[in-house]
Amino acid sequence: MKLLLDTHVFLWLLFAPEKVTTKVKLIYKDQKNVVFLSLISIWEIQIKSQLGKLYLDVDLEKIIDDNINKGFIKLLPIRLAHILSLKELPFHHKDPFDRLLIAQSIQENLTIVTADSYFTDYDAKTLW
Repeated sequence: MKLLLDTHVFLWLLFAPEKVTTKVKLIYKDQKNVVFLSLISIWEIQIKSQLGKLYLDVDLEKIIDDNINKGFIKLLPIRLAHILSLKELPFHHKDPFDRLLIAQSIQENLTIVTADSYFTDYDAKTLW
């Protein structure tokens, strides 16, 4: 299975695993699955950290490097096709980070791991 972590799920897996369902934890730990973290999520975390809306007690670069080096995640770049496909998405959800994650999941045929109920309003595969 190819998974795309929503930003909050990535943070919960690291800092609040009790918020993540057992099903998600098992699938996340299964080495047969490929888990992606989008550059969109890293951008969102960086912005929220700088605005004081999110506090990380570890440097974001270290968090990302550690998770890549341990084989927990692969980075998903933002492609032009992802951005252009936004025109096809209805406005069920107005958050620009989430909309781009949804577009990526559809374009790349990934299952989004999210607790956000808005994601199910789109033609995207979700898991929670």
